[in-house]
Amino acid sequence: MKYKLGTMAVAAMMAASPVLADLVFPSMSYRTGPYAAGGIPFADGYADYFTMLNARDGGIGGVMTSVPECETAYNTEKGVECYESLKDTGGLVYQPLSTGITYQLIPKTTADDIPMHTMGYGRTSAKNGEVFTHTFNYPANYWNGASGAINYLLKENAGDLKGKKIALVYHNSAYGKEPIRTLTELGAKLGFELLEVPVDHPGQEQKSQWLQIRRDKPDYVIMYGWGVMNQVAVQEAANIRFPMENFIGIWWSGSENDVLAAGDAANGYKALTFHGVGKDFPVFADIQKYVVDAGKAAGAGDQIGTVLYNRGLYAAMLAAEAAKTAQGIHGVAQITPGQMRDGMEALEMTEEKMAALGLPNFGPSFKVSCQNHGGDGLVGVTQWDATAKTWSLISEFAATDKDLIDGLIAEDSAAYAAENNIEAGCK
Repeated sequence: MKYKLGTMAVAAMMAASPVLADLVFPSMSYRTGPYAAGGIPFADGYADYFTMLNARDGGIGGVMTSVPECETAYNTEKGVECYESLKDTGGLVYQPLSTGITYQLIPKTTADDIPMHTMGYGRTSAKNGEVFTHTFNYPANYWNGASGAINYLLKENAGDLKGKKIALVYHNSAYGKEPIRTLTELGAKLGFELLEVPVDHPGQEQKSQWLQIRRDKPDYVIMYGWGVMNQVAVQEAANIRFPMENFIGIWWSGSENDVLAAGDAANGYKALTFHGVGKDFPVFADIQKYVVDAGKAAGAGDQIGTVLYNRGLYAAMLAAEAAKTAQGIHGVAQITPGQMRDGMEALEMTEEKMAALGLPNFGPSFKVSCQNHGGDGLVGVTQWDATAKTWSLISEFAATDKDLIDGLIAEDSAAYAAENNIEAGCK
């Protein structure tokens, strides 16, 4: 009821003040550099969703939106420069799409009272909103991904991984190292051996790593890669005849870019996800009508329904819903970044809401709170069909090891709070 009253207050305010500045959702994109193939479709999906809201709905709460873009080239220094240059736009939320940039921006956004959404990446312990007040990583994080992969393998092995050997092929960066602690703990708990196989940026040379895998004969390979590293890994796995059905990538290793180059050899490769695949959702008809056919698409309009376009659209949808929540809480249409933070912390996504948005069953239901900035951490598994050139969701969004992950988050966030003299608590 409070939300409805807030919405009515927004409408009343709009009648009194018909001219308002745009709601600004900055895009920290990378259309250039070694990871452009992944950055472009995400940025397109992000921009196209807001363009659709403007054309179809008149924006959000009666206020039009704008998406100023700044090119980071997936470079941490450029990313920080982009943030500083975009601050004057009044941006409501920043999505850096880079773990390296995220680590640098956590203290900056907190000091500036601006929220940051690191959806499925960044510092995992930012899920603890009592310490990381302005950083959100719903609906799932890297540690959920590690646990989700292991839970899937448990089901494939009748609940028993004792004596199994699992290799982690990872981007040798802060991003790629994120799951190591979780997988080490899970290995001790479940009795499997973890083999760590780092790959240096950008990952074009992996011969030695896959010769090691052929020699050590792991039962399964989990990959935390990005960009060309993924393509090379899938091809190298095929070259040593590693069974693709035993190869599982994190969600940043599960796009069309990662498998098409290997052709039929990639058939059966699997990847984790926290959102739906394909374009069989009503919202895409609206994207086609109001954006692509109207000549307003951020790109060529040919990426709709691809994994990373969908991820960018999903990020935009969550931002828009948080903005609506903030408008309802504060009774104003022209919200501030600080008010947007409140909307993100009060965000609740239900299946009913997603269906009304034209995205039925597109993502897991979740609820954010001060104590929980990361949602419920539900993870699904997809599989690549090389003949049809499509991804299919082969498992529902399932729970991960909450007790283990929450314990690691509490430990890591407490250390961060101590190092930075942060007094944890809710506003």
